[in-house]
Amino acid sequence: MNWEPWTGCYKISDGCTNCYFYGPHAKRYGQNTITKTDKFDWPIRTKANGEYNIKGDKILPTCFATDFFLPEADEWRKEAWTIIKQRQDINFLILTKRIDRFMESLPSDWGEGYDNVNIGCTVETQELADYRLPLFLSYPMKRKFISCSPMLGPIDLTPYLSGVDHVTVSGESGKEARELDYDWILSIREQCVKASVTFWFKSTGTFFKRDDVVEKINPFKQASLAKELDINILDGKKLF
Repeated sequence: MNWEPWTGCYKISDGCTNCYFYGPHAKRYGQNTITKTDKFDWPIRTKANGEYNIKGDKILPTCFATDFFLPEADEWRKEAWTIIKQRQDINFLILTKRIDRFMESLPSDWGEGYDNVNIGCTVETQELADYRLPLFLSYPMKRKFISCSPMLGPIDLTPYLSGVDHVTVSGESGKEARELDYDWILSIREQCVKASVTFWFKSTGTFFKRDDVVEKINPFKQASLAKELDINILDGKKLF
């Protein structure tokens, strides 16, 4: 279950080109207008007996079909923060490509961060890692993770892993997806080992290169193949 308080998005970097939500071959292609959804207050909705619809003690991916820090959502986000603060029994997982809007998007009582909020910064290339991650690491947050997704080339995260809790890596999916090289994955994994950071190879993407051979992977097998390679370092933890 995800929480999508608003929907719609638009390209901000090369990793958005073949987006599985809004890319040219996706069902939501062209839905660039940002609109509030009918699930906006879902985390605090209750049943007839007064219990929350969403039970506590769980991780709730938030805005995974859009971006939490879109400027068009600035007014709605104020209320979203209030909802997040009310549900201290839920760990909200927020992943963004717009980390440069973080500071201007915070509630007044953020301080060093909310205990129940995990902020993830997406990086797809070394260039984006070198731009986004210094910003990301400079901001006040209680929990930080990095997502290399879709990973479009080799990335050295070594300068940026101090203070990061977790790294997730996945390839790009779709008809025009760019290939993911297994050597890139193994390099990220080794960087995480040296930094004592947990690591999750989430998905191979459509075109997966191993031992100089590129294989086209069925979309329903991309996650399972990544898991079968048995290279995850989760220490009993799974973010999403």
